[in-house]
Amino acid sequence: MHPTTTTQTPAERGGAAVQSVDRALLVLEIIARHGSAGVTAIADELGVHKSTVSRLIGVLDARGYVEQMGERGKYRLGFSIVRLAGSATAQRDLARLGQSICDVLADKVGETVNLAVLDGDRAINVVEARSESEVALRTWVGQSSPAHATSSGKVLLSGLSAEDLRDRLNHRLETFTETTIGTLGALEKELASIRDSGWASVHEELEIGLNAVSAPVRDHTSDVVAALSVSGPSYRLRPETFAEVAAEARGAADEIGRKLGYVG
Repeated sequence: MHPTTTTQTPAERGGAAVQSVDRALLVLEIIARHGSAGVTAIADELGVHKSTVSRLIGVLDARGYVEQMGERGKYRLGFSIVRLAGSATAQRDLARLGQSICDVLADKVGETVNLAVLDGDRAINVVEARSESEVALRTWVGQSSPAHATSSGKVLLSGLSAEDLRDRLNHRLETFTETTIGTLGALEKELASIRDSGWASVHEELEIGLNAVSAPVRDHTSDVVAALSVSGPSYRLRPETFAEVAAEARGAADEIGRKLGYVG
């Protein structure tokens, strides 16, 4: 007779994966609570076998979320935890420090102003300021847009390495209007121009009747961490005014950058 083999259903495999994630997070919480902890102590607290904890620790260690204190010693939280915490803090600081500057700029140029950050291949608005103009855009904080078709997104993509850019945009670029950039080669050419000029623009590339210009916000490392954009209807924010509005956007973006430690 042949031995009976059992296979897990997709639901069972999914449940096991969720349990592993939950246990990995509990491991981090235990280490954080005690400052450091060994495999045996963690296993006892979780009520699981040491081999289970060893596998979890191995993955967390490889990803930099924990690190061993000496050979065969206890584990403490690793630098990846610090990196994640720093990223969250930086985004909160960006919103807090940027709102008042965006408000002033919106009143000055009479258009909608946003701060956006990059998430994969999309730009996500984290701050919005609207002018008192009769027709003002309402983009709302939290909305995301395809980076290659927005001025903010182009600025954010211009701060990436060529390899990172291709990793994020490893698919055909979606076109929304006749002026949307549709190939990676054309986008790379425009990003090079943006690096030279210090600002980006879109002329009805995401939506007919919508134009925008954007400038980079840099932190203390001079990296592009956000993009400040001015958006408006195409009949009001016309291409011949882009350079003038971009100069205002660059000034405001640099002001936010200085609050983040940028000295360039």
